[in-house]
Amino acid sequence: MKVSHLVKQAQKGNKEALLQLIMADQDAYYRLAYTYMGNEHDAMDAMEDMIVTLYEKIDQLQKGEAFYSWSKTILVNRCRTLLLKKGRLLPLEDEQEQTIAAFTDDNPYRHIESELDMQVLLSHLNAQQREAIELRYVHDLPYQTIADMTGAPLGTIKSRISQGILKLKAMIGGDRYGDDRGEITGV
Repeated sequence: MKVSHLVKQAQKGNKEALLQLIMADQDAYYRLAYTYMGNEHDAMDAMEDMIVTLYEKIDQLQKGEAFYSWSKTILVNRCRTLLLKKGRLLPLEDEQEQTIAAFTDDNPYRHIESELDMQVLLSHLNAQQREAIELRYVHDLPYQTIADMTGAPLGTIKSRISQGILKLKAMIGGDRYGDDRGEITGV
């Protein structure tokens, strides 16, 4: 079924249509929440809050085809609110670096060595760069969606990603990786 049709049904009070929309992308919601929250329990809490908000505000959605970016924005905002309540999130204006969350056995991604290495590398970026890079490359979100989710201008998002990638390149070998296709240009 088309997303816009399901959204119209949900806006008319059809709970099953809203459930179908959520279930169709449940893995992406979980990964996004887990990225922010750092553990399964808090990620599930954030997702529950998102679902309640979606149910309460689905009638405010103007374009049905924008459901997934709209719902993910709500999820990110719920994650940030929960983290602020727990004192684990630095405000966006604060340029201090956040420390990386401890890796635990309940983390479903812990057993992937490259994921651990990437998390260690990303921990050296400031919070804004890390967030932008994770949303772009881990969650495959478009730049404009990231800008909408974070409330930052599109140019700022592109700049954060670019500067973060330059920092990552410097940490893993600098000019050795001369182009973005992963081809080694100088050994």
